[in-house]
Amino acid sequence: MGFGKGCHLHLIDGSAYIFRAYHALPPLTRKSDGLPIGAVAGFCNILFRYLEGNKGPDAPNGAPTHVAVIFDHSSETFRNAIYPLYKANRPELPEDLRPQFPLTRDATRAFNIACIETEGFEADDIIATLARQATEAGGDVTIISSDKDLMQLVGPGVMMFDPMKSRAIGPDEVFEKFGVGPDRVVDVQSLAGDSVDNVPGAPGIGIKTAALLIQEYGDLESLLTRAHEIKQPKRREALIENADQIRISRQLVQLKADTPLDVTLDDLEVRPPEPDTIMDFLNRMEFRTLTRRVADSLKIAPPAPLPEGKGTEVNHPDQPEAPPLPFPFDAYDSITTMDALHAWVQAIRDRGIVAVDTETTSLDEMRAELVGISLSTDPAKACYIPLTHRSGTDDLFGSSQLAPGQLPMGDVLAALKPVLEDPAILKIGQNMKYDWKIFARHGIRIAPFDDTMLMSSALYAGLHAHSMDTLSETYLDHLPIPIKSLLGTGKQAVTFDRTPIADAVKYAAEDADITYRLWARFKPQLHRAAVTTVYETLERPLVPVLAEMEMAGVQVDRDTLSRMSNAFAQKMAGLEAEIQDIAGEPFNVGSPKQLGEILFDRMQVPGGEKGKTGAYATGADILEDITTLNDTHPQAARLAALVLDWRQIAKLKSTYTDALQDHIHPETGRVHTSYSITGAVTGRLSSTDPNLQNIPVRTEEGRRIREAFVAPGGRLLVSLDYSQIELRILAHIADIPELQQAFRDGLDIHALTASEMFNVPLDQMTPDIRRKAKAINFGVIYGISGFGLARNLRIPRAEAQGFIDRYFQRFPGIKGYMDTTIKDAQAKGYVTTLFGRKINTPEINAKGPTAGFAKRAAINAPIQGTAADVIRRAMIRMPAAIADLPARMLLQVHDELLFEVDEDAAPTLAARAKAVMESAAHPAVHFKVPLIVEAGSGRTWADAH
Repeated sequence: MGFGKGCHLHLIDGSAYIFRAYHALPPLTRKSDGLPIGAVAGFCNILFRYLEGNKGPDAPNGAPTHVAVIFDHSSETFRNAIYPLYKANRPELPEDLRPQFPLTRDATRAFNIACIETEGFEADDIIATLARQATEAGGDVTIISSDKDLMQLVGPGVMMFDPMKSRAIGPDEVFEKFGVGPDRVVDVQSLAGDSVDNVPGAPGIGIKTAALLIQEYGDLESLLTRAHEIKQPKRREALIENADQIRISRQLVQLKADTPLDVTLDDLEVRPPEPDTIMDFLNRMEFRTLTRRVADSLKIAPPAPLPEGKGTEVNHPDQPEAPPLPFPFDAYDSITTMDALHAWVQAIRDRGIVAVDTETTSLDEMRAELVGISLSTDPAKACYIPLTHRSGTDDLFGSSQLAPGQLPMGDVLAALKPVLEDPAILKIGQNMKYDWKIFARHGIRIAPFDDTMLMSSALYAGLHAHSMDTLSETYLDHLPIPIKSLLGTGKQAVTFDRTPIADAVKYAAEDADITYRLWARFKPQLHRAAVTTVYETLERPLVPVLAEMEMAGVQVDRDTLSRMSNAFAQKMAGLEAEIQDIAGEPFNVGSPKQLGEILFDRMQVPGGEKGKTGAYATGADILEDITTLNDTHPQAARLAALVLDWRQIAKLKSTYTDALQDHIHPETGRVHTSYSITGAVTGRLSSTDPNLQNIPVRTEEGRRIREAFVAPGGRLLVSLDYSQIELRILAHIADIPELQQAFRDGLDIHALTASEMFNVPLDQMTPDIRRKAKAINFGVIYGISGFGLARNLRIPRAEAQGFIDRYFQRFPGIKGYMDTTIKDAQAKGYVTTLFGRKINTPEINAKGPTAGFAKRAAINAPIQGTAADVIRRAMIRMPAAIADLPARMLLQVHDELLFEVDEDAAPTLAARAKAVMESAAHPAVHFKVPLIVEAGSGRTWADAH
C-alpha cells in the first residue's frame, strides 16, 4: 500500500544492534571455517525477537506497516569535511567484528526487511530524513534506538523506543535527559559537546549548564549574540572566545533531514520473510536452534544441517561440540520405584558425573522444604524424583495429602547419599550453594562438585547475568520452561509442591539437563580463557565456606531492635519539625512532590526539573547538589541536608530495625543472610534477605545498628578488618613510592596525603583537612569527579576539582594508572585483578554517559576486584586454620570478617585469623606494601568493630 495517513514506520538503528550483540556475547566462530559470527548471531536473535514482538494489535509500539534497518556506512561523512577531528578519538574496530558487518546486512535482507545505508552520511541522518518524509506524508514514526543524538527528532508523529530498557521516549523523557524540549536538543549539544564523537562544544559547559543557558536566552544564536551579558566570567569568556567552535559543533550534531536516498517510503512496506531465503541464510551461518525457531514461526520444516557445519562453538573450532539433541520433555524419567532409583544410582557410578538439582517450596534455603530431586548424566538423559508433592485441597489444619506414587524421602536420600558424597563422582550444579545447603540440612555434604554459574562468572563476568535462563538462552539457544507457568504469579501463586508431578518432571529434569549441557560447554573454556585458577581457587572453594556461614547465622537481639526503632521514630519526628520550620509551612517530608514544590517553587532553588508526572525530581543526587548552595540559598541548603538525614534514618528504620525482626528464624533464633558469589562483576560478595553489607558505618545511627548483633552467653564476637586495603592495592598497582613508603612506615595515610597536597606539616594537621584528604583518597579509587567530590564534602565544585587536580599533580602515578587501564580496556574489552580475575567492560567504547561510567568502573575494577580476591582467599583458608577452636565464621562485610567464639579462645582466634588474612595474598602476589588487619572483640558487633 502507498505510505500515508494511518501508516506506521519503524526505523531500527542497526549499528546499535550490532554493537549490542557483539558486546553481549563471547566470541563465536562458525564451526566449518572459523569465521567470527558472534555479532551476527546476536543480531539475528534480536531481529527475530523484534519481528515476533511486533505482530498484531498487541505490539508495544503499534504494529508497523513499514520498517527499515538503518546502518552507518564505512566511509567518512560530510562532517569530517566540516571538522577533520570529528570522531577522531574513536577506537579501532575489533578485528573479529569487522568481517561481520556485511553479514548483518545479509541477515537483514534475509529477514526481508529493507536495509539502508548511504555513503557520506550517518545512519542518524537517514533516520532523520525518513522520519521527516513519513510525518509529511501523514504517518507515524517509531525510532527504535537509545541514541541520545536521535532525541532531537522526537515530536509530533515521532517517538523513540529504547529496546535496552523497554521504554518509550517522548518529549518528557527528552526534557529529563537534556533539560530542554526536543526542539532545543541541538542547541544544548552544541554547547556541551561530545567527548565520544569529539564534538568540541564550549569548554567547561556541560549538559545542565547548557540547558539553563538555553532556557534563559531562548536559543543558541540569541545566547551567543548576548553572551557579553552573562555575569559569570568563566562562562562568559567560554562563550565569547569559542563562538565559532560552538557553531561548528552545531553543524556536527544537527542531523541532516534531506539525505539523498535511493528508496521511497513505499519500498519499506512490511513483508514476511521468504522461507527459502531465510532458511538458506540461517543454515549457512550454522545457527541451528534459531533456524528451528524461525521455521516454527513460519510453520515450515527446518532444512537439514549442511554437512560441513555442525553448530556454532565458542572461540575455538577444536572445542568438543555439544550434541545437537533436542530437550525430550516427554522422555524424561519419573522415578517412582526403588528399582528405577537404584538403576540411576548405578548409571551415575558408571558415568562418574551427574548434574543434580533440587526443587523446594522456597528460595530461603533455611526454611525451604525439599519437594524433589532431578539428575542428569548426559545431554537429553535426565530424571526427576518426586518426594513431597501434594494433591487435593487443604484440610482444616492447612495441610493436604501427599500425591500417590512418590518414594519415601528417607529411602531416596539414603540411596543418593553415597554417590553425592563419593569423592570419585563429580556433581554438577547451577548455583550449587543453594542445593548444598538443602542437602546439608538432610545430612548430606556434597563433594566434589562443579558449578556452572561460577564457571560463567569466571569466563564472562560483566557480559551478562549468570542465571540458568540467561545461560541457556545465550549458550544453548534454548528458552527453559518458565517457573511462572507452573506456579502462577501474585496472590494466586502456589509453591512447587502443589505442581502436578507430570509437569514437575518436565521442568525439573530440564533444569538438570540444561545444567549438564552448560557444564560440557564451559568446562573446556576455563583453560582456554586462562581462568582455571580463578575458578578453582577463588570461586568453587568458597561455596561450602559461605554455606556454613549462612547456616550458622548471627544472633540478633529483638528488644534492642525494637528500642532502636522507637528512637529512630523520635529522631525522624524532630527532623520533620525542623524541616517544616525552615520551609515555613507543614508538608509531608516523605513526599517527593511536596518537597520539590517547597524547594523549587517556594524557595526558588534554580535548576528544578520535572518528570513526565509533573513532579520535580528530588533524588539524593539533586539534594546533594542543593546542599552545596550555602552562599546563594542557605536555607534551602540546610533543608536539603536535613531531608537527606531524615531519609537516611527512615531507611535504617524500615530496612534494619523494623525488617530485621522479621528475619529472625523461628527455630534458630538467628538471622541467616544469603551471599551472592556472582552478584558483582568485581568479585565482591553481596548479601540478601537481609542485606547486611549496606549497614552504614559513617553515621552514629548506622553504627548503632550493630549493637543489636550479639553473642550468646559465654561467647564473644570478634571482628577483623583490613585497614585501607584498596588504598594499599592502589599504591602497589599504580606504583606510587610515597604512598608505599608511608604504608610500610605505618603512617596515617590520610594525614600524609593532606600534608603532601596542602603543604601542611603533620604536626599542624586539622581534622577538617584530613577529612578532605580522606574523601579524595577513597574517591580517586572510584574515579570520582569534581562534581562527585563536591557532593561528598558539600563544598563548591570548583574547590573540589582543585583538590583533585592537585592530587594528580602530587601523585602522577595514579593518573598514569588510570590512563593505561582505560587504554587497555578499550583494546582488550576487559581488565584483570592481580590474581587473574577477568572483568569484561563491554560498554568501554560506548557513547555518552555510559562510556564515562564504564571508564570509572574499569579504573576501579582491578583495585576493588583484587581486594575482593584477597578476602576470598582468606575466607577459603580460614576453616582449616580455626578448626580446633570453639569458633565459627559468621559474616563477611566488604573488608571485614566477623566470628563468634568462646570467651577463653577469643585471643587465639584473633591471632590466627589475623595471620591468615594478612598473608592471604601470598604466594600468588607479593605486595609492595603490607596488608594490615585490625582486630576487636566484644559482646556486640558494635563493641567488636
